[in-house]
Amino acid sequence: MLDFCGIALEHPIINGSGTFDAIAARRAFGDALLESFPFAAFVTKTVTVAPREGNPPPRLWEVAGGLINSIGLPNKGLHGFLAEDLPELAELPVPLIVNVMGFSRDEVAELVDAFTERDEVAALELNVSCPNVETGLVMGADPGEVAALLERVTPLTGKPLIVKLTPNAGDVPAVARAAEAAGASALSLINTLRGMALDPGTGQPWLGATTGGVSGPAVRAIALAQVYAVARAVEIPIVGMGGVQTPTDALNLLRAGADLVAVGTESFRDPAAGRRVAEGLGTIVANRT
Repeated sequence: MLDFCGIALEHPIINGSGTFDAIAARRAFGDALLESFPFAAFVTKTVTVAPREGNPPPRLWEVAGGLINSIGLPNKGLHGFLAEDLPELAELPVPLIVNVMGFSRDEVAELVDAFTERDEVAALELNVSCPNVETGLVMGADPGEVAALLERVTPLTGKPLIVKLTPNAGDVPAVARAAEAAGASALSLINTLRGMALDPGTGQPWLGATTGGVSGPAVRAIALAQVYAVARAVEIPIVGMGGVQTPTDALNLLRAGADLVAVGTESFRDPAAGRRVAEGLGTIVANRT
């Protein structure tokens, strides 16, 4: 068993937020999913205060070695999640980490406060990749914004707060240090990189929102470099992610300084990828000890 911020985990593989729909998977696979759940903890899709429909279609574009998504964080909102999704997710056989995002510090505080009251929730992951409507700055790209956000929300909860860093910052280690100093329990990285695609017929942007987030094997080397840099800038635990397809990919992120590894885009291709990576990683480690 592993200890991550006081949470006991069977192994170091979890999912990336928004890349595995546990509720839909259980409907498809039944209770067999619970008997062989692919992750040691489950991270939810992003929850916002108000419901969101997401971005206009088209929302996906396949690139060499990856995917561009412009989903836009569709969700039922805080009250819809609490009423409809949380009861089902609470039945999963692993700890639950809820990913939240707000467009102001007060919105994030409302989300943190609401989930603090729920015993089903083991930890919160703060998605700081959105602009603060009060300042116009992307919260996760500016050390001062990250610090101000954490100073606002850390007094509200005793649950671990994982800050999901954006790779689209000028100095990611500086943002990581600011998050640690302001009370973050852990960090997760990398989130998607900004990218776009053009319609081959018209030459105009293909995605309905013009740009989206690049993920998959194409970002693996960037993830490795950023995890390596951040691990040498902070002392708090790190969840590394970005292009993980194989046990060796996970091992490399652990070698770079991650404490846990998240599988994301690969789960779209192989819903059992988390279990496959975890078992393969365990075999590699056992053979080397």
